[in-house]
Amino acid sequence: MQLHLEADELDLLANVVMERISAISAQSGSSDPVTSDKNASPDAQLYNDLLDKLLAHDLRLDCDELQRAADLLAARKCDLERVIAQEQSARLKSELSSRLALLERALERVDEACAMM
Repeated sequence: MQLHLEADELDLLANVVMERISAISAQSGSSDPVTSDKNASPDAQLYNDLLDKLLAHDLRLDCDELQRAADLLAARKCDLERVIAQEQSARLKSELSSRLALLERALERVDEACAMM
């Protein structure tokens, strides 16, 4: 399935995937998020492959890649909603809300692509 994302949505998704790769690397004790293919965990390798596609603007993702992207965006959405609810500054709350709107648009497109698989 060919996924269609606007440039800002694609950037957001790539950033979310990079955050996940960094988290996996931190859990494995590696200080270098760009590990060799031989040393990367299977989970990290899947996210690295997804990130490579996103950075190459190759959005022909398989079902597993789409689901992985949807799961990451949904988790990030929950985190962002929690942060917005706790934020006291109106200015920061507004900035976070616009980021949430972008995230929701990207998630909706990914969910639509998942449903068509």
